[in-house]
Amino acid sequence: MRLKNIKKKALFVLLLLIAVVQLFPLYWLITYSLKSNGEIFGDNVLGLPRDWRWINYKTALSGSGIIRYFLNSIFYSVVTVVVAGTISAMAAYAIARMKWKLKHFVYGIFTIGIMIPAQAALLPLFQLLDKLGLKGGYLGLLIPYISFAIPMAILILTGFYKSIPKELEEAAYIDGCGIFRCFSTIMLPIIKPALATASIFTFLGTWNELMFANTLVDSQKYRTLPVGIMSFSGQYSTDWGLIGAAMFLATLPTILIYFILSNQIQESLVAGAVKG
Repeated sequence: MRLKNIKKKALFVLLLLIAVVQLFPLYWLITYSLKSNGEIFGDNVLGLPRDWRWINYKTALSGSGIIRYFLNSIFYSVVTVVVAGTISAMAAYAIARMKWKLKHFVYGIFTIGIMIPAQAALLPLFQLLDKLGLKGGYLGLLIPYISFAIPMAILILTGFYKSIPKELEEAAYIDGCGIFRCFSTIMLPIIKPALATASIFTFLGTWNELMFANTLVDSQKYRTLPVGIMSFSGQYSTDWGLIGAAMFLATLPTILIYFILSNQIQESLVAGAVKG
């Protein structure tokens, strides 16, 4: 019993250290956003602010068009999650559960799509969107975001579909259920955990993306939040506390999304472990 208690305490200390390491960047960002340049680059790098500069948040919210950038990022992220999730759910179902000649070839193409770095596709994508007249607008970013989100989502959902017993669909077909009704009423509720996992990856990838947003968008009207935060840096002087405040505001939606969908992710991991 004594050895068991020692192991529990050691495990608790280890988990506590891991939690501190994981939460420290968030603590640093919050304190960083409430300091002046003098404190940030002085002797109070990690401590609490001596002068709590809440004006950094007021300035970040009231000036520089950050509200516009914030709304643009929400629009890009939500549309990408909905469209990519819908297409991926149907495509993965066709690949995993239907019999057709080219399904392995199509699945291979999506797998290769994960391996292609976005940097390699930037120049041809820029030229293509420019010739089509789509560069510089909402579609100029939504098309690359959705295209690059689909392969990963299909990879996640296909594996989850394959772990579901086929007897569920066979029983539905015997009762007269069509393929679309079977997909929407039986399969979709089952794959919600995997769909939530894919949606979080898609949302985070879209929300934090900078390269496409900085290259394919010229107008301030269509800028995303990462590009807007980058524009806070001046040529001769930079208010780093203001940038920290904007970065914390940009971090809040990702934290909220994780807390909302964390249960679905845990269910996905447990289901995969049991069925695997």
